[in-house]
Amino acid sequence: MINAPLDLTATPNSENLALDATKSNAANTIAIFATEELTEEEERDRLHLERQVERAFYEAGKALRQLRDRKLYRNTHKTFEEYCKDRFSYNRSRSYQLIDAAFVVDNLEECPQIVDILPTAEGQVRPLTKLEAEEQVTCWQEAVESAGGKVPSGRIVKSIVDKIRERTKLPNPYRLGEVCQILPKDNPELKGKSGCWGIVTHLGDYSCTITTWDGEYTVKIENLKSLECIDAECEYMQQLCQRLVRLHQVGNLDAAVGWLLAGLGKRQQPFLTPLQEKLLAIVEEECGLI
Repeated sequence: MINAPLDLTATPNSENLALDATKSNAANTIAIFATEELTEEEERDRLHLERQVERAFYEAGKALRQLRDRKLYRNTHKTFEEYCKDRFSYNRSRSYQLIDAAFVVDNLEECPQIVDILPTAEGQVRPLTKLEAEEQVTCWQEAVESAGGKVPSGRIVKSIVDKIRERTKLPNPYRLGEVCQILPKDNPELKGKSGCWGIVTHLGDYSCTITTWDGEYTVKIENLKSLECIDAECEYMQQLCQRLVRLHQVGNLDAAVGWLLAGLGKRQQPFLTPLQEKLLAIVEEECGLI
């Protein structure tokens, strides 16, 4: 039996015609929507909303800074870090990344040459937080140029920051276990920590992690000053720091205990007087620590 040849001129069935019509209509619809013009008011609204999205990280950072500096969390939480974790699911580093980013944007906005090309995401700003204010501006300008006059990616910003830091790199002068005093200078992150001492627990290229009586802080090298303790004094201060940390972690502390902790936390001599030691021991006993 000979099969009939395939008729290439046969009329398509109704199902194929419907499918073709649907594709055609969809294509026309997409084309219409793609070329539809916005009114002047809609253009303004779109630009306004886009800038809100782009500046969301900045507004969040400014808000967090206010919440922290004014201690507006104090009626529900003991610390700012606990508040951010419970309220926004932010860990400590994320909260401070946003706060630091807001400070950088504020600094960049003061430069008239770059006011129209500002960061649109926290990741673009994060590398700049390692730099001084003037360096931040210089680095951002270089990054914008490298990106062809557009907002640069975080990768571009980081590569330029790395080059700047490499040109001015100095060895970290501190050592693990060293006792250092915090010097806030113009660093708002260290507000209220002037004169506090702590123990160096981690060394970075440009910063140290310092453990004080009320927490851990990542502090730039230029915001630290060694108390130049000998090894025996360092060991004593390390033990004292541990005692103060344990006491601070006790819940519902009397205000007088807070005064004692704050006072001992700013003591510049690597020892306690007999009266100070006696007071601390009494408080530790009252709190069930000894």
